[in-house]
Amino acid sequence: METLDKFDLAILNELQNDGRLTNAELANRVGLSAAPCWRRVRALEEQGFIRGYRAELDREKMGLGVLAFVRLDAERNSGDVLRQMEAAIRGIPEIVSCHYISGSGTFELQVVCPDLNHFSRFAREVLINLPNVKDLHTSFSLGEVKSASALPLSHLSTKSSGTARSTKT
Repeated sequence: METLDKFDLAILNELQNDGRLTNAELANRVGLSAAPCWRRVRALEEQGFIRGYRAELDREKMGLGVLAFVRLDAERNSGDVLRQMEAAIRGIPEIVSCHYISGSGTFELQVVCPDLNHFSRFAREVLINLPNVKDLHTSFSLGEVKSASALPLSHLSTKSSGTARSTKT
């Protein structure tokens, strides 16, 4: 990982909190002038620290009242078969997140649906019929305590004290 300095970390923190900031607003918040701030943002994008910008939608206001956590067990954990599963999972919009997991199971999915009837039909018609699925186990969210997409960056600030980067002002 390339070294991030205090300005880079400040830019990343501000953009995580509000991705719609203008460059002038962002520069003011992080203590840079507009041109160096813009160059740093572009460098952070090019280096892959910033992968994109998107609107955060309210799942329930969008009519997706059910959030299910589904553990899929694969019949076999071989390369070609898992790649087929991955490709199928990527193409299903109701699956909003998928992770390989340790322990029992192969994948942990987050699935959104309008209601329990829709989820039940989705599980019977789609999930269980994915290639290589041996079994699935579902838990439902009963309420959201925290849902943050912002990553903690404080562990980087101690490493970056006084270091420089090629995208310096």
